[in-house]
Amino acid sequence: MKSIKKSLLGLALAGTIGQIFIAGAAVGGELYTFKDGKLDRPTGYREWVFVGTPLTPNDMNNGKAAFPEFHNVYIDRKSWDQWKEKGTFRDGAIMVKELIDVGSKAAPSGKGYFEGDFIGLEATIKSKKLFPKEPGNWAYFSFSTPDHKALTDTATAFPTAACNACHDASAADDFVFTQYYPVLRAGKGKGKDATGGTLSDLTAK
Repeated sequence: MKSIKKSLLGLALAGTIGQIFIAGAAVGGELYTFKDGKLDRPTGYREWVFVGTPLTPNDMNNGKAAFPEFHNVYIDRKSWDQWKEKGTFRDGAIMVKELIDVGSKAAPSGKGYFEGDFIGLEATIKSKKLFPKEPGNWAYFSFSTPDHKALTDTATAFPTAACNACHDASAADDFVFTQYYPVLRAGKGKGKDATGGTLSDLTAK
């Protein structure tokens, strides 16, 4: 009987250690694969931290908005942890942007802009090792096909002038447009208050 209990205990401990090891490996490594100048399409990003959804619709830009779709933006949890503690983006940070077209413009609540269908996917990574010559060590990628009906398996970085210049000139924090992401604005260096629900004053800075 004792030997059976020991065996069961051993199996339980082995399973627990295995779970800890797997979780540690997932957390410890970066959440992207970059090889031979190409970034594999990130997966699982909807399990990350959602930071906001900017929208610049055609209707408000003379029918010629540069980015007329919704942008659902997520940041990996490891980078979020550093952001809420130190207010900086770590080396290795990745942010993913889902592109969603404007669907209906009417709802029971009234007229507005409502998310429609997914039409693309983009990502940005900060890495001194991978992108030593890029401003701020940020590189930008798109996995959207030209017709916006599918996604590519890999992507190469946009030329520096295509994205970095605008981000450098206008982004509030280290090439990131945090001024348009309320979760990042509220969470910068705030520790546990960054997690939400701890403050009653919505105007607290």
